[in-house]
Amino acid sequence: MNILFVMIGGFFGSISRYSLGEWIHSGNGFPFGTLFINLIGCFILGWFLTFASRSKKVKHEWSLLIGTGFIGSFTTFSTFSVETLQLFQRGFIWQALLYILASTVFGILLAFVGHKIANFRTIGAED
Repeated sequence: MNILFVMIGGFFGSISRYSLGEWIHSGNGFPFGTLFINLIGCFILGWFLTFASRSKKVKHEWSLLIGTGFIGSFTTFSTFSVETLQLFQRGFIWQALLYILASTVFGILLAFVGHKIANFRTIGAED
């Protein structure tokens, strides 16, 4: 049954990633769409996993559906890796380095912000 929850979340996460990536066009070859998607995913996962771990109301199935399934397929490390390699191969060294820096630094920062917001919102809340 757990696989079904991951599968459903993955279905909607991958469709959301594709749709949002199509909507956000990459300018000058810089992968803005993937960067935005991954950063949003870092924030949501940081918030959701903290919220879920602090709340007794979030069932394990929801963690699988949202965390593993939806966010797991919404974000994409493999696309980030390939796009970085393509930037290097096309000679866009500074853009590639900026992409790596922005993805890692802001990804961790947004996961932390999501975590802090979830902690703040659940302090003192009755479970």
